[in-house]
Amino acid sequence: MTALKEKYADEVSREMMQKFNYENIHQVPRLEKVVINMGVGEAKENPKILDAAVRDLSTITGQRPVITKAKKSVASFKLREGMSIGCKLTLRGERMYHFLDKLINVALPRVRDFRGVSPKAFDGRGNYTLGIKEQLIFPEINYDDIEKVMGMDVTIVTTAETDEEARELLRLMGMPFKNQ
Repeated sequence: MTALKEKYADEVSREMMQKFNYENIHQVPRLEKVVINMGVGEAKENPKILDAAVRDLSTITGQRPVITKAKKSVASFKLREGMSIGCKLTLRGERMYHFLDKLINVALPRVRDFRGVSPKAFDGRGNYTLGIKEQLIFPEINYDDIEKVMGMDVTIVTTAETDEEARELLRLMGMPFKNQ
């Protein structure tokens, strides 16, 4: 069991029960999954870039991503239905906790001029989305091996009913939010 999961099981549950006056331990919000998405618009001209994105994402997470395809044709983007335009994957269980631990404790502190993540990126239902501008912040990625610097969206899905509960859950798990 990862350190983050152990911490969640004990400290986080206890503090959340006290703060939100839950009567039952099963009312405490928990992490459900982490969805990581890389949109690679240049893949329509150069398919090798999509292969590099798949390789980088699988190196970072330890799981093979699924290639996403365009649902509709858009003439202004020179995009046809069915073209490969990105990749995504869903992490659950042990891999999810391992990735979050690495994101919070290793990757985010490596971001240049990092002052914390935005506390406003919640969707109203207790889910948090974080945009990462470059995959170089992860220690597994070698600077010399990358073909193109690409960003990714990390969505953390929780069972929390409100944004306040989800924010507190992530704060207790170590997410470095900016001070307002």
